[in-house]
Amino acid sequence: GFIGSHVAEALLHRGETVAVVDEVNDYYDPRIKRANLNRLTKGWGQRVKIYEGDICDEQFINHVFEAEGPIRRIIHLAARAGVRPSIQDPFIYVHSNLEATTRLLELARIYGCDHFVYASSSSVYGESSSEAFSEQDVVEHPVSPYAATKKMCELTAHTYHHLYGFPVAGLRFFTVYGPGGRPDMAPFKFVDRVLRGAEIQQFGDGSSSRDYTYIDDIVDGVIRTLDRPSGYQIYNLGNGDPIELREFIGIVERCCDRPAIINQLPTQPGDVPRTCADISKARGLLGYNPQTSFEEGIRRTVQWYQEHYAQDMARGAPMHEIGPEDEVPIPKAEVSGAQEIPTEEHVRVLPDLPAGLPEEVSQLILSLHLASLSSRSASSPASSFATTNPNLTWSPGGQGA
Repeated sequence: GFIGSHVAEALLHRGETVAVVDEVNDYYDPRIKRANLNRLTKGWGQRVKIYEGDICDEQFINHVFEAEGPIRRIIHLAARAGVRPSIQDPFIYVHSNLEATTRLLELARIYGCDHFVYASSSSVYGESSSEAFSEQDVVEHPVSPYAATKKMCELTAHTYHHLYGFPVAGLRFFTVYGPGGRPDMAPFKFVDRVLRGAEIQQFGDGSSSRDYTYIDDIVDGVIRTLDRPSGYQIYNLGNGDPIELREFIGIVERCCDRPAIINQLPTQPGDVPRTCADISKARGLLGYNPQTSFEEGIRRTVQWYQEHYAQDMARGAPMHEIGPEDEVPIPKAEVSGAQEIPTEEHVRVLPDLPAGLPEEVSQLILSLHLASLSSRSASSPASSFATTNPNLTWSPGGQGA
């Protein structure tokens, strides 16, 4: 993904050996994700190995850990993103966010990893009225299923630290953007649409604000966290300088040197009016100090778009499309005994949960899992599951998990 590929590249630059696990689902164009993976394999050779599959597939992820030998540290950035889509299909978020995080925490325990760093989200703050969101704030009122799963991940991570003692750090990211960013995010969409003369959608009156964080600053924060294990920690990684939507659009207009065509729409369910990170804890304990202003970050994004993305579009190719002459085979883990599962009734099984989870967490996971299967059966039992070679991929609503 966007953040994960940049973090992996930074680790490789400093001499680390990295194993990457990526499901390459179709939440957005998988060719973008494969291009990120190809960039790593072409640039770093034997020091990076890529496994394609679902973290929640127990056989697959166990194979990864067995094949890689002693894994010292885990940076868990895999997740199902998106506030609004989580309202339409909450169950896939439980699977991809909560179940996947629990699976990796259990493997970190089994293999004695030195540090477990994972992505949380600023969405856990909900509709907080605080001037700046602090890690000390009470975050018990999420306003979307996505935010709820991220909060549950924090609780589960704390449980594992409490029971088994290994260092764990959760990172509450504040709206990450930059060159090569996710095409479903506003910075990419606005730049793309303004440069093409297409309409942009403005939800609300333009007074909502977000704390946007440039990708290089986020990568710096992730690496600093990884290098400083310290019990159980939560860190805000943001910029600390929120930008109003109307100002955001004005900055895009200036950097693109053309006006935006705006279609104003009602505020969307699940959206929060404001985010602003209090980054004093990360400054003090990590030395985190974001360097990139929003306008400079958008300028760099526009430059990347014009010099790279627009050229791909001009030759009729999607962003980062890889031609046959550039294709680098991505090795897949070989899992013995894997079989295709053709119908939904073969997979109505409870997930294996690690020992030691609080009862209420276990019951929540199991009840949501069963509700998910029931929901799929009632809607489209034959098409709710898809298989990849050789690993099962759960893909409700046509989106791989």
